Amino acid sequence: MELFPPLPLTEWRDTKETLHRFEQLVGKIRLMSSSRQNHWWNVPYHITGRGITTRPMGQSDGNPVFTIDFDFVDHQLVVAALDGTEISFPLLGQSVASFRRLTLEALTDLGIHAEIPHPEPFDLPDSSRPFSQDTEHATYNPEHANRYWRILSQVGLVLEEFAGRFSGKSSPVHHFWHTFDLAHTRFSGRHVEQPPRTDPVTREAYSREVISFGFWFGDDSFAEPAFYAYAAPEPAGLEAEPLRPESARWVAQNGGHLALLRYDDARAFDEPRSAVLDFYESAYRAAAARADWDIEAFRSPHGITDQQLVGQGR
Repeated sequence: MELFPPLPLTEWRDTKETLHRFEQLVGKIRLMSSSRQNHWWNVPYHITGRGITTRPMGQSDGNPVFTIDFDFVDHQLVVAALDGTEISFPLLGQSVASFRRLTLEALTDLGIHAEIPHPEPFDLPDSSRPFSQDTEHATYNPEHANRYWRILSQVGLVLEEFAGRFSGKSSPVHHFWHTFDLAHTRFSGRHVEQPPRTDPVTREAYSREVISFGFWFGDDSFAEPAFYAYAAPEPAGLEAEPLRPESARWVAQNGGHLALLRYDDARAFDEPRSAVLDFYESAYRAAAARADWDIEAFRSPHGITDQQLVGQGR
């Protein structure tokens, strides 16, 4: 199985745009049917051996315990209850409107009442159009969807390895349906006072000082897949810090800077995993040093915090 297979945005844009809306719709069900966690950690998807999952939800809201999974091997949406009953339907051939209808029908047939708050896309160009009226987005290429999941799985394991090097508070490696990216975030523990007019989503996401790392598949602002990192709030002079490998660079965006390593540049290395880990580590050390984090205290070599065990490695 090829590590980091190619997936240019131009090649699968239509499938990505459809799938993004599918995932937003189910993600909004997750938002309403799960217990809230700090920094919205209850909301993203997690990766499975066949696709992505909402994880179990319900129970506290009077619903049966249930999950909704995207299966990118057999290309189905699977809605399953804890008693073993499940309903599935094909992802191929669905518009956003028909996907919504079939998802809600499956939930109803399993005795699950689920609301979709603000039943339209979030922060997408057609954010004023309800899912129920979207017959435009109806492209689903199974090969592209499968490759998207394989890349998520491969990058996810790189981020898991990187996450093990940090002993402080950090997020899971998870897939956000808002921005369609895979992310892992580290926290210093310092409170950040947000401006009064900051929206609720941003206020909760960045209520503490963070350095975040991830991967996205490309969008209108950067039309190709890339690994990224950023700090919030951004310490002064961060963009002057060197990054590794040499092909990585700081890019100005939204008044701040992103560390970027193009996916295709990473793929060109003899050891792409090592190149990506080196990129994340260089971005972390640059931001942590500028923001005066205690880098040594947060070290967790090979995922080990007990210094007597460090020398034993894995």
